[in-house]
Amino acid sequence: MPQAKTLTAQELNRVLSYIDRRPHAARNRVMLLLTVWTGMRVGEVAALTIADVREENGEIKDEVYLAAERVKYRHARTVYINQRMREELAKYVSSKKWIYDDQPLFNTQSSIRKAFSPNTLAQHFYYLYKRAGVSGASSHSGRRTFITTLANKGVSVR
Repeated sequence: MPQAKTLTAQELNRVLSYIDRRPHAARNRVMLLLTVWTGMRVGEVAALTIADVREENGEIKDEVYLAAERVKYRHARTVYINQRMREELAKYVSSKKWIYDDQPLFNTQSSIRKAFSPNTLAQHFYYLYKRAGVSGASSHSGRRTFITTLANKGVSVR
């Protein structure tokens, strides 16, 4: 299987611009940016709940703990949330009414209790990229872009 496409800054901006003109823009923007700015896998993004990202006092967490049963290869890990991602999350979280702590952070149109499946979210990303005119991108492109950006700055991905 070929490696996922690494997004250029222009391609990322093109996708974000496309998202901003479409329904569910805030949700779609944050889902995509979580892959690009934190390196989260699409399945990890799909499984997030409001309690994963929000403190009891309402502040956005600066790290998200992903237990072993929630990640690929069953290696628990902590995902660090940078300031600009926290700002994006805060804007999105404040735009919705949250009823349950285990409510999916990104619910489907059918119910506030129904999260995207990893497969559905992967398809969703595929069509976002395609409709924005970014060819060759996949649901893994955000993660690959994140890792490549770190490596280019001399940061070990480990």
